[in-house]
Amino acid sequence: MNKQIFPKPHSKRFSLTSLAVAVLASLPAYSALAEEAQDDAQAMEEVVVKASRLKGTASAVMQERKNQAFIADILGAEQISRTGDSNAAAALRRVTGITLVDGKFIYVRGLGERFSSTQLNGAAVPSPDPTRTVIPLDLFPASIIESLSVQKSYSASMPAHFAGGNVDVRLKSIPTDFVFTMQGKIGGNSNNFDDGLTYNGGDDDWYGKDDGTRAAPQALKDLWSSYTSLNDLSQSDNREIAAQLNRDYDPEKSSINPNTGFDVTLGNRFDFDDFRLGFLSAVSYDNKWEVSEGYEGQDFTFEEGQEGEAGEWTLVRGFDDIQSTEHTVRFSGMLNLGLEFRREHRIEFGSLILHDTRDEVRDKLGNSNNVAISDGLRIRDSQVIYEEREMIANQIRGTHNFSDFWNIGLDWFYSDARSNRDAPGNVSTRYIIADGSNGQPEDGIFDLINESSLRKATTASRYSFQDLEDNVENYCFKFSLPLSFDGVEVELKAGGNFVEKTRDAMARRVDINTLAFDDIDLTGYQMNNILTDDVMLNHPLKANELVLRDTSTAGDDYYSGQLIDAYFADADFFFAQKWRATLGFRYEDYRQVVAPLDPATGKFDFKNEPPTLQELEDLAFQEDDVFGALALTYELNPQMQFRGSYAQTTIRPDIREVAPATYIDPLTGFPIGGTPAVKSTLIDNYDLRWEWYLESGENLSVGLFYKDMELPIEAVQSPSQDGPPLIRIANAEDGYVYGMEVEFLKDFNFLGEYAEGFFLSGNFTLSESEINIDTQKVVEQTGVSTSITNPTRAMTGHSPWVVNMNLGWDAANGNHSATLAYNVFAERIIIPGIDDKDDAYEQPFHSLDFVYTYYPTYSSTLKFKVQNMLNQDKEITFDDTLLRSETKGVRFEVALKWDF
Repeated sequence: MNKQIFPKPHSKRFSLTSLAVAVLASLPAYSALAEEAQDDAQAMEEVVVKASRLKGTASAVMQERKNQAFIADILGAEQISRTGDSNAAAALRRVTGITLVDGKFIYVRGLGERFSSTQLNGAAVPSPDPTRTVIPLDLFPASIIESLSVQKSYSASMPAHFAGGNVDVRLKSIPTDFVFTMQGKIGGNSNNFDDGLTYNGGDDDWYGKDDGTRAAPQALKDLWSSYTSLNDLSQSDNREIAAQLNRDYDPEKSSINPNTGFDVTLGNRFDFDDFRLGFLSAVSYDNKWEVSEGYEGQDFTFEEGQEGEAGEWTLVRGFDDIQSTEHTVRFSGMLNLGLEFRREHRIEFGSLILHDTRDEVRDKLGNSNNVAISDGLRIRDSQVIYEEREMIANQIRGTHNFSDFWNIGLDWFYSDARSNRDAPGNVSTRYIIADGSNGQPEDGIFDLINESSLRKATTASRYSFQDLEDNVENYCFKFSLPLSFDGVEVELKAGGNFVEKTRDAMARRVDINTLAFDDIDLTGYQMNNILTDDVMLNHPLKANELVLRDTSTAGDDYYSGQLIDAYFADADFFFAQKWRATLGFRYEDYRQVVAPLDPATGKFDFKNEPPTLQELEDLAFQEDDVFGALALTYELNPQMQFRGSYAQTTIRPDIREVAPATYIDPLTGFPIGGTPAVKSTLIDNYDLRWEWYLESGENLSVGLFYKDMELPIEAVQSPSQDGPPLIRIANAEDGYVYGMEVEFLKDFNFLGEYAEGFFLSGNFTLSESEINIDTQKVVEQTGVSTSITNPTRAMTGHSPWVVNMNLGWDAANGNHSATLAYNVFAERIIIPGIDDKDDAYEQPFHSLDFVYTYYPTYSSTLKFKVQNMLNQDKEITFDDTLLRSETKGVRFEVALKWDF
């Protein structure tokens, strides 16, 4: 709901520079401003030609940022294109104070993803992530994004769940004229030059859909739906279902296809006297491969050094040689329809589908506590990780200005969105490599083919089947009334925002038990050739042993519901053309219920039957409160202003974090236990910023921020004897984060004619954070022991500094442009340490990207980009010891775009 498109006649707005108006006029989202500026079209065209492309679009978004009452950073579509980022997550790492974690989640000002919220065109969105309510931002392709807005200071119209910031993904809207563009892309990765791993998937993998190859057998699904235990079947019935499982997941070396993709956009606008009708449609498809090598340490032992020498950590359990190939397929479709009447009333309908499929095969070589290389043994894990993520959102929104009734404004929207995560075929199979076995000589070399045997264990191979559906219904309305007095202009706003969210999650795990077979030869390196159909159906079994075991646990299935009723009001005051003050309040009634289910019965999982009152209360989470926000702006002159703000907000635990059940995080493999006693975090937010905007498009801003937190929510670990540690959610006692942000854009015209067309833009953030954990209170809250190495430490995911730099060039004739983009973050805690092990830090990743664009004709664009030019690896270390690593390779792409 962009009020700049439909300005109220008496509404006060800070003045626009001539360059900013010119650039705004060239953007589809500002069509109304474009028509108002028609008389100056020739002059504006001259200014735009003289400005660089990035400087021009930066001026447009800077003007929007300047006019907002609260501190925000905005990234426009052209800026995203300029740096070559392919999705919203990658693009947001260019924003001041933001870092990217796991390629999906953003940390704003060093605060984890739980401390930020995401909206789509101002509406709440569901998440396909089974362990987080925050949507992974890599789902949004850059081709459909008009701009990304990160509001860093809280306003009453925002959700009270706010700390780091609120990210609003704003999609492209109705164009000002006919548009029809097509773009084709082809690329690759330097790691892909050698062969990668593949396996026999489905026939529909090319467009990211499983054709049923990986799905559970129908007989197994029937058991689940009837709540009949697999473990209660007869041996013959049990092995019959086991034989129906797809066992053809064995990896093999194969050449890797190039990355390909295309984008198509079609839109137009039609004028009929007082009416305007428009539409915009877009389709995007990407098919990418990435080969990598990795290292994954799980458990270490400390060996004291000799006198005068430092000791060192030695790997006991983990994988020192990991080969993987990840295949991702992403497609999206978008349709927007808009109707406008006399430029005072506008209604838009938008429909969006995002689909992302990740298909990864891994071959991992290492050792465990019981399988040691000193005994001539190695383990090999063969894994397939397959998941389809999808979001479908339908929105209708209206913007109205009633000029005959005191210029009352009304904004409203209704959004109905759902997301789904389907993981039908995650498989992990373990082999034992024994030097000198199977008739081979004992030579100290582990032959993965000739010295291999399938593991004799109850869990020789594990299959997991997961499905999650998240639905969010959100509607909102906001009234505004502009008033004008002598020397004072006021805009009063009031409205309501209502969210209803439901989630249904299912997970099943079944294990192949090779100990069930009587006197079986498991020699081999491919499960499909070892456990053939004949073996599964006919080989003799031991008494009372089953081939297939159901190892699903309570808490794998759950229902949840969430209701948020919010009412807000604020007043925007303008004094003497210099001062602006905004005061707002928000009342929010938050209710949430999480009900874990017993997968064996389909009933709610209670310790007692009937459940006690306390057990029922543990399922519910309810709170209501009033949150306030105050912002002040002083405009020293049309180019310079000072800002300050204060707000009270909260951070609530995620859905599963308050459920009294343990579940497996499918992303890390760690078991996570919910804590019903966990409390919300209360936060006091302080912000100051100085902003300087020059008419040439150059700008400079310096900001300070401080956040004081009471009972910050953190993840803590409990020691384990074998396997990954148990993660519990708990409250620290207190915490804080403070820092400074600097952002700038400067051209090099002052150096003379030869430097014209060059400019430098960038930002950097310096910050510090700290939390204090009372270990005894954590034990009392969670009910499990813990041995946290550093009870006082920086917050998980916090980087003390972040740097972004862009060196750009635009040719004088407008036919060429180039950008060299650099991004780096300081080391940050990823895994807090336990048992005297130091915290594990993700090491700085120096990302250097180059994008060159050639405009051979008015209607064509040729783009070449190279990413991670320094060929950096992702690394996590503790005590100067490598914990995890992954090669990323140098990525490159060529794209040709044609405007018809």
